[in-house]
Amino acid sequence: MSSPVAGLVQVGLLILAIAVFYRPFGDYMARVYTSDKHWRVERAVYKVVRIDGDSSQRWTTYAAGVLGFSLVSIVLLYLMQRLQHLLPLSFGRGPVEPGTAFNTAVSFVTNTNWQSYVPEQVLGHTVQMAGLTVQNFVSAAVGMAVAIALVRGFAGTGTDRIGNVWVDITRGVTRILLPIAAVAAVVLVALGGAMTLASGIEVTGLDGRTHTIASAPIASQEVIKELGTNGGGVLNANSAHPFSNPGGWSNLLEIFLILVIPLCLTRTFGTMVGDRRQGRVLLSVMVTLMVVMTSVTWWAETHPNGPAALAAGGAMEGKEARFGEYLSALFAVVTTGTSTGAVNSMHDSFTGLGGGVALLNMLLGEVAPGGVGAGLYGMLMLAVIAVFLAGLMVGRTPEYLGKKLGRKEITAAAISILAMPTAVLLGAGTALALPGTVDALNNSGAHGLSEVLYAYASTGNNNGSAFAGLTVTSDFFQATLGVAMLIGRFVPILAVLALAGALAQQQRVPATAGTLPTTGPLFAGLLGGTVVLVAALTFLPALALGPIAEALA
Repeated sequence: MSSPVAGLVQVGLLILAIAVFYRPFGDYMARVYTSDKHWRVERAVYKVVRIDGDSSQRWTTYAAGVLGFSLVSIVLLYLMQRLQHLLPLSFGRGPVEPGTAFNTAVSFVTNTNWQSYVPEQVLGHTVQMAGLTVQNFVSAAVGMAVAIALVRGFAGTGTDRIGNVWVDITRGVTRILLPIAAVAAVVLVALGGAMTLASGIEVTGLDGRTHTIASAPIASQEVIKELGTNGGGVLNANSAHPFSNPGGWSNLLEIFLILVIPLCLTRTFGTMVGDRRQGRVLLSVMVTLMVVMTSVTWWAETHPNGPAALAAGGAMEGKEARFGEYLSALFAVVTTGTSTGAVNSMHDSFTGLGGGVALLNMLLGEVAPGGVGAGLYGMLMLAVIAVFLAGLMVGRTPEYLGKKLGRKEITAAAISILAMPTAVLLGAGTALALPGTVDALNNSGAHGLSEVLYAYASTGNNNGSAFAGLTVTSDFFQATLGVAMLIGRFVPILAVLALAGALAQQQRVPATAGTLPTTGPLFAGLLGGTVVLVAALTFLPALALGPIAEALA
């Protein structure tokens, strides 16, 4: 059992690091997306793809660009996997099975990074680097671009333009993700992370026999999977593997990389709309939810209710000894509160309450603080709903940031929020109703239900982590989980962009005595309550049958 001091020290250092970066980095991202100047390399990209970098687009054109780019990415990534045997550095690993290739292509393009295979046994380095890692960059950039388009909708007046999708994606990669990832990769190597093109390392074990430890260019891919809130690992053990996450300092670095963009985007939002207090309110709600979730998980993992864990003094099953309960629980809360899905411990081995918190984190919509871009636009959609509810209470048309929220705006927000629960509950309900699902479960009862619910919550929220007791290699799971990823990613994006277009066309209305203030603790409480209430009303019955029943057993 580890000391709580280690967890508190990491939290303290994490808060300090985020506080140092919050203002300058948030303002820098605002400048990235508002600057009229293009870098030379960016102009070269625009010339190759034949676009005008100085043009701006309607929301329909912006959405078509996102969907078209994503569709082409899925097709190319699928083909790379199917033709893997023709690529260099494949190490004799043949074509990926069609169902797995489809699921993986959809997974990485939707920023989910769900993996239903053993990476070091199925994929060669070329597919990992030129396929999956490239998607780690561009899928994250797509999420940020959509969030910025929505912010422009709030900031703009009397226009039908919300920016240029190709410029936003390119700048997200060249000016934000690539520079940070390059520096962080060097730091991770210095901390002990592995970086090699070799397929494995030959070692002699204590039994005198020769064994091969899988290796890869891990550090460069590890940092972007965290920075872009992607999560898919080069190795099956993910961030629990010492080649990916050697110790306490690397663990802190990876948690920082996961959080820095989603949290600092609230500053970017406040800067771009001209009122930084608006961003601080969103930040306060995100941080409060994260603190509550971390505290509950820490308590659950250090106060287990199983006989083996009680005898050991803590729930250490499925956890690395170098991290212990506190650092494992912190990583789990961060990775499920964002759309990352990376793991440094086995979530399936958490206590009923601890695993339930990880599941609930995703079912809240992953807005505490959410993925890169996705967390910000998810929270803004919930803010629109919160303002609408307040308007119903006083009987007037609600306003947010000087924009009236009518039928069109509320419909877009509702569609965005309902897409994920639809994918999760329909997918999980269908899976549990089919007789073949029983064969895929390694556990029965409440925990078995939690495993199925977790799988669809993870894919529907574009998270990617898993309760590994569920075998998802059948065609049914490969297909339905892939569909859940597509719904969870692109339906909200379309709704967000439609809302952005509707807001940008409006003229800003002045605040009156009846306008709900959205910069103080009252609105923060209303917004936090809306986040919890939406999830509670939607998922409480399923949670009661799964993790809640297990925790009370």
